[in-house]
Amino acid sequence: MLRKVTAKDYMGGSLLTFKPQQDVLEAIQLLVENEVSSAPVLDAVGDLIGMLSEKDCLKITLEAGYDQSGGGTVENFMSRDVVTVDAEDSVLDIAKMFLDSPYRNYPVIEDNRLIGQITRRDVLRAIKVLSQA
Repeated sequence: MLRKVTAKDYMGGSLLTFKPQQDVLEAIQLLVENEVSSAPVLDAVGDLIGMLSEKDCLKITLEAGYDQSGGGTVENFMSRDVVTVDAEDSVLDIAKMFLDSPYRNYPVIEDNRLIGQITRRDVLRAIKVLSQA
């Protein structure tokens, strides 16, 4: 049954995104306010070019502590090698990906466009819903 459930069925559609030139301190504030661990970074035409995670943002803390700097733009701190999932990928396959990686969420792509994001919690929610059916 879970094999038929896809990323598109349980992903979050309301998505916080950043622009590469956005102030990273503003981005950190938005991550905290929205209670998300990371968000996609999109270029001017909406293509996915990176992810900014809590872990990426910790670099700012270290820089501020050691050399009294801090801040800059999102592109200076984002991760550029982004692992994505397809909208039609099974939540079982995604659960396996979560087990084999440090990531807490994946951008969901359909027809080469970002349409959402799926988290570990979304996968657990799918399991809970289906176990009650």
